Amino acid sequence: MGTVTDTAREHRMRELVALVGEPVRRYLHRRTDAATADDVFGDVLLVCWRRLDDVPAEPENAVPWAFVVARQCLQNAQRAERRRGRLVGRIIAIDPPPAAAAPLGAEDPDDDPRAAAVTTALTRLRADDAEVLRLWAWEELESPQIAVVLDISANAAAIRLHRAKARLKAELEKSAPPPGHVRHEEGRTTND
Repeated sequence: MGTVTDTAREHRMRELVALVGEPVRRYLHRRTDAATADDVFGDVLLVCWRRLDDVPAEPENAVPWAFVVARQCLQNAQRAERRRGRLVGRIIAIDPPPAAAAPLGAEDPDDDPRAAAVTTALTRLRADDAEVLRLWAWEELESPQIAVVLDISANAAAIRLHRAKARLKAELEKSAPPPGHVRHEEGRTTND
């Protein structure tokens, strides 16, 4: 059996996966559960293969382009999940399952109160503000790249990012106790 040689298209796809694979995986894992993220990542690679000629040649533009694809694939997966949920609801209404014991709650692995405060503050922001901040902080994109992902102008992306940072700061200040505040916990007094 002879060796298989890469065609130019296969070679380009390998380079693309090496460039965007890890950032797209992080993007997806930060927005959904691991199983869904892995499924959607496969869909993203399929779209990249099918639309390989549409991928920007410049690496700094290929990653945001792949985020756009990932975002759309994730939205498709979320719509499908909502449809499945509605179907399950209808089935349960017709034929309810027998009662089952409630699962025990799992501990949150992230016990850092600062991370919890940021996560809580992000949930209180508008979805658009939270997404701009995630693209900036988690995906380490600059305003022009955020603009590509969100399909807006670079100026609009810079303005949205600035405003979202201000809103996040305000949310964090609302939830933080005042400096020097004395808090009582289970009979103990602590200084913040």
